[in-house]
Amino acid sequence: MRGILVPLFMGAVFTLTNSAAYASEKLSADVTDAEAIPDTPAGQAMRTWFEAMNSRDPVRIQSYIDRYQRTSSAEDYLDYYKYLGVMALVRIEESEPNSISALMTVSNSDQLYRVRSVTDPQDRTKLIGLTMSAIDRPEDLAIPRLTQKDALAALDKKAEGLRANEKFAGAMIIAKNTEAIYARAWGLADRSNGIYNKVDTKFRLGSANKMFTAIAILQLVEKDLLTLNGKVEDYLPDYPNQDFANKVTIRQILTHTGGTGDIFTAEYLANISDYKTHSDYVEKFGHRSVEFEPGSQERYSNYGFLLLGYLVEKISNMSYYEYVRRNIFEPAGMKDSGFLPEDVSVAGRAVGYTEVDGSFIPNSDSLPYRGTAAGGGYSTASDMLQFAKALQSGKLIPAALLNQASSPQNRGGWYGYGFQTRGKAKTAYFGHSGGAPGMNAEFRIYPSFGTVIVALSNMDGPYAETLADYYATRMPAEP
Repeated sequence: MRGILVPLFMGAVFTLTNSAAYASEKLSADVTDAEAIPDTPAGQAMRTWFEAMNSRDPVRIQSYIDRYQRTSSAEDYLDYYKYLGVMALVRIEESEPNSISALMTVSNSDQLYRVRSVTDPQDRTKLIGLTMSAIDRPEDLAIPRLTQKDALAALDKKAEGLRANEKFAGAMIIAKNTEAIYARAWGLADRSNGIYNKVDTKFRLGSANKMFTAIAILQLVEKDLLTLNGKVEDYLPDYPNQDFANKVTIRQILTHTGGTGDIFTAEYLANISDYKTHSDYVEKFGHRSVEFEPGSQERYSNYGFLLLGYLVEKISNMSYYEYVRRNIFEPAGMKDSGFLPEDVSVAGRAVGYTEVDGSFIPNSDSLPYRGTAAGGGYSTASDMLQFAKALQSGKLIPAALLNQASSPQNRGGWYGYGFQTRGKAKTAYFGHSGGAPGMNAEFRIYPSFGTVIVALSNMDGPYAETLADYYATRMPAEP
């Protein structure tokens, strides 16, 4: 996974980690609902896209790109397609000649999506935009909630099915009113040595680590050592690009609205092990200008959170890793979490496995030297539950500040301050997902349900998220 928002093509965004709400196990690979899409210019564009995505045929996908998009590549589609699975049309919401909106499901999760296609009235082959956004389930499509016993039994069956089909290996903990009611592990932590995963196995977190970075920044805010409206230049007067430093605020970085960009360039990926400190990243990427006027857009930015980690170091006069250990892990009682480099042997740390041409190989070649403020590090399901307890009890930041951090702070409503924010009213939750080759993490707190869900995996995503979704849509509304 590439975090919460994944750009896939012109004007389009895939949101891969929202709450689930449709029984996708009823779908099969031979679902073809394209005939129900109206034969309008906008409908034709949607139908072509829909059929191309479901075909998994790079030639057909490229044909769609050449006709409507003229950017991106079939490889981009295929890379993200595996996280979605088969798409199925649920219904057309509205249709005009040059615009159409439809509801769709995907087979790899219970998530419902709204897809909207808009074409140019003057040129029917010119696609102004096609967006795919995860939405909450309307009442007529809701999954019935189960008793606690039945919901956990259904989760067991779902997880075992994914394990048997070589889709998932990992661990889950579910807590109700801070007490664990479910703790299980599946699959192998180390295939070469036949070591099985346990609830206390250490899994890499991916971008879920951004929550720790956000808490570190908010602790410094609480101590009046920085402010959310402060600019980068206020704290880093020697930042390489002064125009950047003069424009971007801490709040904008925390909410992915600063235009701070990403790090996954070809050069970075070819030399990933050379980046050993946060200052290495700032030295490499700090000369860039902003991608857009800060505050005018929102775009997921790993570099922004690396920069926040660098800020933590400069303000606290200690390494990011030491700061997080002293001020987050220790107060929360997280004894099995850390950031030791990949060349250091860590007892109980799972080997990550990624699928390549039908075989599972260790993900070691894709790993950075060590986890950073943008993602990485490792933890256990038990430790992440401790983190949830510490958050909710006020041990890490005051309740009022957590309420701000865990509430939507950008226009899209999908991010607070370092926390993904999802759902509405009673089904609202906050937390963070994480993913990369050979790792997948999902952490959620549902305040109205009094429920915490932690799912960690040492295989490719999205199946930690799938299982979190699966239980969340079925868990009982009442104790």
